[in-house]
Amino acid sequence: MSQLETISAFVEGAPPGELADVVADIKSLTDSPNIVAELGPAFEKYNEEQLTTVKLPGSSQTVLISSHNSLGDSRYYDVESSSSFEFDHVTQKASDVQSHVIEGSQADLVKSTLKSLGTYVKEHFPNAAYGAYPIESDSKVAVIVVANKYSPNNFWNGRWRSIYVFDPSSGSLEGSIKVDVHYYEDGNVRLLTNKPVSASVSSGTGAGIVKEISALEKKYQEELNKSFVNLSEGAFKGLRRHLPVTRQKVEWDKVASYRLGQDIGGGSSKR
Repeated sequence: MSQLETISAFVEGAPPGELADVVADIKSLTDSPNIVAELGPAFEKYNEEQLTTVKLPGSSQTVLISSHNSLGDSRYYDVESSSSFEFDHVTQKASDVQSHVIEGSQADLVKSTLKSLGTYVKEHFPNAAYGAYPIESDSKVAVIVVANKYSPNNFWNGRWRSIYVFDPSSGSLEGSIKVDVHYYEDGNVRLLTNKPVSASVSSGTGAGIVKEISALEKKYQEELNKSFVNLSEGAFKGLRRHLPVTRQKVEWDKVASYRLGQDIGGGSSKR
């Protein structure tokens, strides 16, 4: 694997909200002053897969970056604002906003889905962006929800991503829910999940699509909560003792002055 491929893998694996930190580390660890300029494809892959959000110039509107709303050549479009824009994958800034109105057989379904999706997202997510787009030659509809919550002062960041594809001809809804949480205070723990989900939408309307999405995501959240309880009560407790063998807590601020055999082990030490 070349150096560029190795560094690209670091970019693509950056935890939520920590891409700038990863890039800063890359700059300090490499001797190539132009390395960031060579990472364009890695940044593009990261932004589309992570469903990066960006505000359009002069607007509070938050829009999504994904493969489903890509127009090619680093341009993307947003249905709600009826606009397209250029996106710099390195700086994560939007520019050159132009009018872009969707047309076609799925236009009405996309708009009705967005309306119902907006109500659902505002009710269940504290900070989220969402989108719906006609895909596959206007034969299907992609629905996306992404929620970010960053708390670097408390050493954790998290992201929820759910992507669905609705097929009007069969009424099928297929998708996946991904959760990525990174906790890094005095350690490095990362939760990565990828849950495939499916449902049948009987009504074939935007409200019907969002109703099934709501049910799928509620069920998965309940599964996650149950798993966390099981981890806390089971696996995590088995990772370490509550107290050392001596049944005394270690005073870590004094550990450098301990004599290993006598003070920690309880026996006499030999030099």
